[in-house]
Amino acid sequence: MDSEMLHPRRFAAQAPDHPAVIMGRTGEAITYRMLDEEANRLAHLLRDRGLGSGDHLAIVSETTPESMAVLWAAQLAGLIYTPINYHLTAGEVQAVLDDCGAAAVVASGRTAPMVADLDLARVPVRLTTGADAVAGFECVAEAAAPLPTAPIADEGEGREMVYSGGTTGRPKGIRKPTAQTGIGDPANPAVQTALAMGNYGVDYTSVYLSPAPLYHSAPLVFCMCVHRVGGTVVLMERFDPVDCLRLIGRHRVTHAQFVPTMFSRMLKLPADVREAADVSSLQLAIHAAAPCPVEVKQQMIEWWGPILFEYYAGTEDIGHSAITSEEWLTHPGSVGRPLQPVHIVGPDGAEVPPGEVGVVYFDGGRDFQYHNDPERTAAAAHPNGWRTLGDMGRLDEEGYLYLTDRVAHTIISGGVNIYPQEIEDALIMHPQVADAAVIGVPNDDLGEEVRAVVQLVEPSRAGDDTEAALLTWCADRLAAFKCPRGVDFDQSLPRDPNGKLMKRYLRDRYWPTDSDSRIV
Repeated sequence: MDSEMLHPRRFAAQAPDHPAVIMGRTGEAITYRMLDEEANRLAHLLRDRGLGSGDHLAIVSETTPESMAVLWAAQLAGLIYTPINYHLTAGEVQAVLDDCGAAAVVASGRTAPMVADLDLARVPVRLTTGADAVAGFECVAEAAAPLPTAPIADEGEGREMVYSGGTTGRPKGIRKPTAQTGIGDPANPAVQTALAMGNYGVDYTSVYLSPAPLYHSAPLVFCMCVHRVGGTVVLMERFDPVDCLRLIGRHRVTHAQFVPTMFSRMLKLPADVREAADVSSLQLAIHAAAPCPVEVKQQMIEWWGPILFEYYAGTEDIGHSAITSEEWLTHPGSVGRPLQPVHIVGPDGAEVPPGEVGVVYFDGGRDFQYHNDPERTAAAAHPNGWRTLGDMGRLDEEGYLYLTDRVAHTIISGGVNIYPQEIEDALIMHPQVADAAVIGVPNDDLGEEVRAVVQLVEPSRAGDDTEAALLTWCADRLAAFKCPRGVDFDQSLPRDPNGKLMKRYLRDRYWPTDSDSRIV
């Protein structure tokens, strides 16, 4: 598609009544005309409140009907915009607000009371998309209503600056170069990314389901790219496996992006619910964000057909790999062949041969920095100039990459490296396990020992007998040194809505607050 077409405004003119957004819970549809007009009004509002190109906007909101208009307004106004995970504690939200240096914050009716209690002395512009009045916040709908629906005079492409999920430590802002260009300029990274949507078969006929929150990089970027090519985005306010299947059938969804936890939850549904689901419209089910257990992916391919497409990448955009279902079936567990050179590096900084596990480094990709943190930026780089996302993995003889776990999640027990992902993959396949996490806990002799924390399908079955059954299950599938020394039971594990496990919250239960944690 011609890059001049890569903007929702083109479709607001060509197909004004075509739905740009459908809200999953309510079915409310927002047309391309409505999206364009509202984004323009909000862009005027941001200009009127003093924000110019390159200024920073923070967004603290759940997924709402206004979400995409706010994002597009920031993009049109040439802003750097940061959606903040509203599930963070108030202190963590404050830390992100302070770190990003936002000149403005947009909250929703749900989050505004929490945000209003923060120290916003350095945030002069405070807006809310909620209908209820919040002291110190200006209602977006009222303020923007009289403003023009025509574009602002000095439009330019903005850029997202997303913070990492904070699964192992404090969230860090990932800042990438901006190109203050005109709308649709092919030199802009956002336009280049949208051009690549053709590789997924996404165009104006596509219906894309986004089951994850928009403060994560992949859902945010994918949704905006779909709008650049004229497709429809179905937004789930929160992931629910039954709802997800219902929306796929109701809206004839053609493309969707998932994380492995979502697959596991759909597979745990009763057989009659799964069999009744109509997923015949799906052309591609993309998944990423974490390694997918082999048995989970195998079952999904058996259920949905060979339409799963996996990629491995990070918000840092330093490199990625990809694999089709057909390839995966001959290389189970792989995340594909890297599209840039990959180096697997051992503890001494030297490359290791195929089959050996080490830190995964990419050679290539775009520039980035961790905002206000040059030490972390430097720590991600190898002396040879390669860069890492912090994952461990190995290459096979054919050049396919397999991930083992995050460096920060590695358990060192008696001097032996143990990778929790493999143990979690074994546990999640037990019929009584709804979710599982494996961490290292203090051990006076070994330094760390392996401990499993499990959420059961039937919480009432927690106890010694179930613990013994799970330990036996692991012993039948794993080497003895990998098996948990014990199992604790939780009503739910600390996952964010995108399915990422916040292991730092689990570790805090077991490690003394003054311990020298390896998690950074």
